[in-house]
Amino acid sequence: MSEMIQLGSVNGYLAKPSGAGPFPAMIVIQEWWGLDSQTKSIADRFAQEGYLAFAPDLYHGELAQLGDGDTAMKLVQKYGPVAHNDLTALYDALKSHPDCNGKVGSVGFCFGGRMSLALSTMRPVDAVCTFYGGGMQTVFDQLRANLKAPVLGFFGDADVSIPAGTIEEFEKLLDEVGVEHEVITYPNSGHAFFRDSDPSVYIPEASKDAWERAKKFFKKNL
Repeated sequence: MSEMIQLGSVNGYLAKPSGAGPFPAMIVIQEWWGLDSQTKSIADRFAQEGYLAFAPDLYHGELAQLGDGDTAMKLVQKYGPVAHNDLTALYDALKSHPDCNGKVGSVGFCFGGRMSLALSTMRPVDAVCTFYGGGMQTVFDQLRANLKAPVLGFFGDADVSIPAGTIEEFEKLLDEVGVEHEVITYPNSGHAFFRDSDPSVYIPEASKDAWERAKKFFKKNL
C-alpha cells in the first residue's frame, strides 16, 4: 500500500509492505529535483523488501522538472538549510510508529545523500546509505563528531559534481571514526547512475550491484 500522507508534522509518500508488521523503517530522501516519481519508486522497492518506507516532501509541494537545474538549485537553497528539521521530526514519528519495529535506516540520493548523512549525526539512525551525496563534504565535521551508525556509500568515478578527493576524504573519515563502512566507486559511471527513469545517466550494471549491496546492508543492520 502506498499513499501521500502526513506523518507527524511531515508530508510525504508512505510505502507499506504487505502483511502484518511491525517492520523496520526506511527514510528515502529525494534528489535535488524534489519528491518525484523516481523517489517514490525507490520507496516502493524498499517496501517490497519488507521496509516501512517513507519519502518526505522536503520541498513542501514544490518540484523541479528533471533537467531544470536552475529551479532545483533555488529549491535546495530555499529548503536545504531547514530540511534537517523535517528529517528529525520524521525520524521521531517513524521510530514510534505502531508499524515500526524500532529500527530506522536512511538512504538518500544526490542532495538526499548529503541529508541522509546529516540525519545520522542528529538522530541514532541504525544504518545510513548515501548515493553520490552532493555537497557531503559540508557535513564531514558533524560526522567526525557524532557519527555512530554503519555507513554504505555509492559513487561514480565520472561524477563531476563531487570535487576531486572528496570520496577519498570520506573513506579516511569513516576509518578514523571507526564505524562499520563500505564505500564503492563504480567505473564509467557518473552522477545519478541509479536513476533508471533517465537513460542519459542510468548505468544498469552499477545500479543492479548497488541495489543488491544496499539490500544486504540494511538486512544486516535493521
